[in-house]
Amino acid sequence: MSKTVLLVTTLIAGLTLLSILIYTTIITNLPNTASLKNINYQTPLKIYSQNHILIAQFGEKKRNPVSYNKVPQKLINAFIASEDQRFYSHNGVDLRGLLRAIVKLVASGKKKQGGSTITMQVARNFLLTREKTYTRKIKEIILALKIENELTKNEILELYINKIFLGRKAYGVVAAADVYYGKPLAKLSLAQLAMIAGLPKAPSTLNPINDPDRALIRRNYVLNRMLSLGYITPVEFAEASAQPITASKQKQLSTVAAAYFSDMVRSEVIELLGDKAYESGLKVYTTLNFKLQQTATRALQKALHNYDERHGYRGDLIDPTVSPEHIGDTILATVKTATEDQIITAQLSNADSITISRENFKWALPTRRTAEDNSFAQNFQPDTLIRVRQSTNGQWRLSQEPEVEGALISISPQTGAIISLVGGFDFHRSKFNRATQLKRQPGSGFKPILYSTALENGYTAASIINDAPIVYEGTSNKAEWRPENYSGKFFGPTRLRTALRKSRNLISIRLLREIGLDKIISTAKRFGFSETQLPKNLTLALGSGTASPLEMSRIFSVFANGGFLIEPYAIERIENNQGDIIFQTQKKIACPTCSTTQQHKNNYAPRIISPEVCFLMNSLLQDVVNRGTARRAKALGRKDLAGKTGTTNQQRDAWFNGFSPEITTITWVGYDNSKPLGKKETGGRASLPMWIDYMKTALQESHEVSLTPPKGIVKSYINPTTGLPEKPTNKGVWEYFRQELAPTQTAEERHQKTPVNDNITPIESLF
Repeated sequence: MSKTVLLVTTLIAGLTLLSILIYTTIITNLPNTASLKNINYQTPLKIYSQNHILIAQFGEKKRNPVSYNKVPQKLINAFIASEDQRFYSHNGVDLRGLLRAIVKLVASGKKKQGGSTITMQVARNFLLTREKTYTRKIKEIILALKIENELTKNEILELYINKIFLGRKAYGVVAAADVYYGKPLAKLSLAQLAMIAGLPKAPSTLNPINDPDRALIRRNYVLNRMLSLGYITPVEFAEASAQPITASKQKQLSTVAAAYFSDMVRSEVIELLGDKAYESGLKVYTTLNFKLQQTATRALQKALHNYDERHGYRGDLIDPTVSPEHIGDTILATVKTATEDQIITAQLSNADSITISRENFKWALPTRRTAEDNSFAQNFQPDTLIRVRQSTNGQWRLSQEPEVEGALISISPQTGAIISLVGGFDFHRSKFNRATQLKRQPGSGFKPILYSTALENGYTAASIINDAPIVYEGTSNKAEWRPENYSGKFFGPTRLRTALRKSRNLISIRLLREIGLDKIISTAKRFGFSETQLPKNLTLALGSGTASPLEMSRIFSVFANGGFLIEPYAIERIENNQGDIIFQTQKKIACPTCSTTQQHKNNYAPRIISPEVCFLMNSLLQDVVNRGTARRAKALGRKDLAGKTGTTNQQRDAWFNGFSPEITTITWVGYDNSKPLGKKETGGRASLPMWIDYMKTALQESHEVSLTPPKGIVKSYINPTTGLPEKPTNKGVWEYFRQELAPTQTAEERHQKTPVNDNITPIESLF
């Protein structure tokens, strides 16, 4: 056999073996390209407000798939010009580009990125790993040829523009437009489109936020390629290449304002559907009113700032290496000059200069109380870092990061839909959601449950209870207990209406003793309390149990909706990436006009107090606003507002639980460590202003509703001292009664309660 024949035979055998090897190890193990026909992109979980505003998205990858015909042609051209100029003429593999890459490999001895067409990139991104091996390259080529045989060019481009990684967690062109410019694709300029098209080469290092200079060079390269291929005119090229970098970090205000709410919803979705929800493109439509959510956030921040300012400027030294630029509504600034009697000038991080008038920093001036440790000159030296915030009128105000915390939740009392929710001053400072996770004493906010029980057990709003000192002697291990009213005073015989309006503690304790602890606990459980939340002693009358603002919103909604226990909820429905509804909340609706039979249906909330008792409680709680501890709320100019302040022992918690017939809102202020808020920091002072600021906007779209007595309620003119009927004179007052309990001159004994035994009694013997 000649050497030539031997060489040919050997070559054929080698090629045969290579073909067999390729077939057995590569071709037979190739992924199925047919899967590209029905591709499911890894798309983040998106959460929307009630009016379909995107408020948050969760998931590792930011992506919003788009069809080919909705992508600007200039962007398609930019990708082709920079990535694959012969895309429309090759069959998936550009031989010239591939040979050029091989020559570079031979010359340098190193494997480099190159020679890949857009189709080959689709094969790699969808069907292969990103390992750089010769085997993977062969697979890539074979798959590209198959893809071109099975899909149209436009279908291949659609896969490409939706899958490609473009930096900063953005996958696909729609996500990139949002991440870099905060705009939809259709509103991007030619320069911005070229910037996006230049990103696939090195998305993490060439993007305009991480490295603007290199990104600009790459963008202009793309524009130049478009010009050379005739995709743009010289005039368009000149104008676009002259444009500066316009990309910036996009901060969605919606996400900031609704962070606590969004995180709560995220947690509920994952509990329902598991971790796959993060990447399956689910859309969650919630009950949130975004306008009122922003209002709630501002109201909470303002209330905490007002509390903080009442307690003086701390003059904390701010470490710029650990203190974030933004905390809540405050931002860092550097003092330039400061004069105690005029203004402070400062500079923001973006180099803008601001001025703070004396009116906006006088709260931080030394007082007699703080003069020793709060010097204006020391606190505002040039180059000192301070925090500032901008008021609604546009003026800059000296600020500081509040140490105190707060919560606000607002719901529809008819359905339980959560309208707005704020769980703290700043979600990034503390992710603990005080609106839902807080377990604190409700204080006098518990008293409406006590009074509801009294009205159900023969008492009336005119019943007389003695407001006098009580002492309960402890055992050998316990000290005596001397409960007091907040004022420290005693007011003698008092009607229940006045007692609730003035939040008299001693009357609440006597009332609980007379009715019995078991009955009070039973009513509380009807309102949604669990037994573990309710202490089994007389302190329960003063609200010594535990509750969250969410639970308090449910309780006070009972009075707002006519006596029904609703279930608060945040998620209206969840849709999959095809738009199909896969979950919908089955809400329970309060229906005062429904028959008893209808109310027992699954979609109706259960009635837990009668219409008569509900009406009387509304009347009493409206009195709290009109003449009692919440009279500041009269500034809203409404007659249908009701509620109850709550202040716990040593002012550790300040609450206001209030409602109109259409909205229930609960506000809370306190320290996470239960530190006392300070003297006079009651619910009416620390928490009620937050409620008022919020409700000022929340009530704008609701009409005032008069309190109408139901059947079975009568009105009687009584003596305010005795609670008994009185002939119409200037000394008497009108009062509402359940018809069967309306007082008469001949029924005095029946309505007079047995006097309370004020002898000293061991606590243990009371149960």
